[in-house]
Amino acid sequence: MNDDAPLTGGCLCGAVRFRVTEPPRWACLCHCESCRRQTGAASVPFIGVARSALSFSGEAPRDFESSSGVTRSFCGRCGSPIAYATVKRPDEVDLFVGTLDDPGRVPPASHVHTAERIAWLEIDDGLPQHARSGGGNGET
Repeated sequence: MNDDAPLTGGCLCGAVRFRVTEPPRWACLCHCESCRRQTGAASVPFIGVARSALSFSGEAPRDFESSSGVTRSFCGRCGSPIAYATVKRPDEVDLFVGTLDDPGRVPPASHVHTAERIAWLEIDDGLPQHARSGGGNGET
């Protein structure tokens, strides 16, 4: 992250807003099928933040249990995906970088779940690649 200012963001319609008061713990691009299906994107940039540093304002996001122990949050009004949480990391929430007001502040440091990447997507950015999750980069 480029500075110490809080991160802010929200959904497409603006009903759900959030603020993060600590720097992200990690940033990655996820290639898993579940994240692709949720967003319709070939890969999905995430940051992991301390649950205690995250607060919401406006409407609360709605939750969907996409698999056992995994909750995906979204705006109930416009459908924008907001967050991912797993019982494996109870003190952490993963936020979709695309929902940040300034997504350029948190570039990815690695790729995760590359074993599930779309075959035509070539990764040539020089970042570390993990077939599953790894390197402290979340378990999206």
